[in-house]
Amino acid sequence: MDKTVKGKPCGFGDENTSDVVLHLRNCEGRPEVFYSHSLTLASKSKFFADWFSSPDSGKCVEIHCTEFNYDHHVNFLRLLYLPVDLQLDSLDSVKYAIGILEVSVAFSCEEVTKNCIHYLEAVPWEDKEEEQIIKTVTNLGPIAMPIIARIKPVDFTSTKNVFVSAVRFATSTGGTCPPFGDELKISAQEQVEYMLGEDEDMPLVMADDEVKSVVRVGLSRIFSTFEKQLSSLLLESDLTSETAEDNILQCVSDLEWMGNLLPKMELMKDFVSNWAEISCNVLGILEDKKLESLMWGLKVKLIEVSGKALEAVGYGSVILPAPVRVQLLKTWLPYIRKIKPLLDSKGAEDTSFPHKMDEDLCQSIEGAIVSLVLALPSNDQADILADWMKADQVRYPDLSEAFEVWCYRTKSAKRRLVEGLDRVGNTTVSL
Repeated sequence: MDKTVKGKPCGFGDENTSDVVLHLRNCEGRPEVFYSHSLTLASKSKFFADWFSSPDSGKCVEIHCTEFNYDHHVNFLRLLYLPVDLQLDSLDSVKYAIGILEVSVAFSCEEVTKNCIHYLEAVPWEDKEEEQIIKTVTNLGPIAMPIIARIKPVDFTSTKNVFVSAVRFATSTGGTCPPFGDELKISAQEQVEYMLGEDEDMPLVMADDEVKSVVRVGLSRIFSTFEKQLSSLLLESDLTSETAEDNILQCVSDLEWMGNLLPKMELMKDFVSNWAEISCNVLGILEDKKLESLMWGLKVKLIEVSGKALEAVGYGSVILPAPVRVQLLKTWLPYIRKIKPLLDSKGAEDTSFPHKMDEDLCQSIEGAIVSLVLALPSNDQADILADWMKADQVRYPDLSEAFEVWCYRTKSAKRRLVEGLDRVGNTTVSL
């Protein structure tokens, strides 16, 4: 019997005006009864319209659901009774909207589906929620375009523009940083590194001339700022203040970040060339009497930066002329040889002394130096090895492997020379 009263609004669950009964069966098989109205359901849902148009439909509809989507079914049915302009306002969380969207899609309710999509397109998502949203809207077609537009991969130009802006901010080349600029700059640096991860567009972005130009400008800015901050240490009246050391360590942190970034963009040569160019000035300041017994953390950090440069040159990832390689090595080898025992001594005297060259750093620098020495002209190798054996500290870095190879190569070279001269002499006599 049809109890619907024309002209009077029907409410969900109103038994007095109901003409159909919905049985929602949960996973336990226990049915819940909801009194509904065929006109309301059929006008909002194609599923219900088709159901009620069948002569054998009856007045009872069984809907099977699980413990996970039972509440979503109930909330979906309540939405069908709301005016269109109030449906959107009733959605109050991403989880709630996703659940209702899934049910709405199953019951072919375009009105509720659109409102769910409108809501989801406009609010923030968590990663897990995004995966569920994608799974739900994948096959919805044009109606889901607002969400698809938000999650689809960006084109090359957009990716490039974001990357360039991030690099400018990360290197402080985009203008004065706002309050909390250091924190935001560090965040930008992390995001630049993340963007350089596996991505189809990033190789094209990294190869772009404009992108490389922006990165080189940023590198130049970082080196310039570092030199100015380092030079200003000699003008400081109180070098024991944390502010002075914190400022220069921030600059060194930017250098380290660049040292990690540039190999991914095949621009490490720019870093090493800049570092080799300023190394003499850097060591001149570090060895000034004012810093003789101060800023050990800075000294260790700069040795780490030098280690990156030595590795890049020593293992052939950066190709530089032999005179530049010789100068880089002759500049930093004596300093590293001098600082290592001082740090060890201070650590032995005071176990709480925090600054040291750990084993991994020592091994990586030693290996890079040995490799670098062996790739130099023989006479330069001889000069460096002779200087190493004259020094008080020959234990680190240990160049005995390079010395053994040099001795073997020298004898081999002399033997080849003698054999070559003999061949020339024999040829002359035979003529």
